[in-house]
Amino acid sequence: MRLLKVIILLLSTSLVLPAFAETRLMMVEEDGCPWCTRWNRDVGGEYHLTDEGKTAPLWRYDIHDPAPEGVTFASKPHFTPTFILLVDGTEVNRIEGYPGEGFFWGLLGMMLASLPDAEGEPSES
Repeated sequence: MRLLKVIILLLSTSLVLPAFAETRLMMVEEDGCPWCTRWNRDVGGEYHLTDEGKTAPLWRYDIHDPAPEGVTFASKPHFTPTFILLVDGTEVNRIEGYPGEGFFWGLLGMMLASLPDAEGEPSES
């Protein structure tokens, strides 16, 4: 009986926790965007090497393309660059514009810190 309670507890916990949620950072961009070019110069080359880049891999999206299948925006992006934090395809936060490298990393860090960890609590990054 005790083993059955443990199994039920484990199963119910695994159904509630988003332990394997896919987190991505979508960069909404367009050809000719000078701020996109600046971000690419300042951050783009190293992004995938950082902890942030490993937590939320970059996904580039052209603002003129239809919304990707399976993605839900809080509102349609209107500016480039816009950085949209997606969890399982649903927008949870965004940065509109590129405020410079220091501000970008700080804002992204706050966005990632507000994501729940496996226990459902905001992470303590």
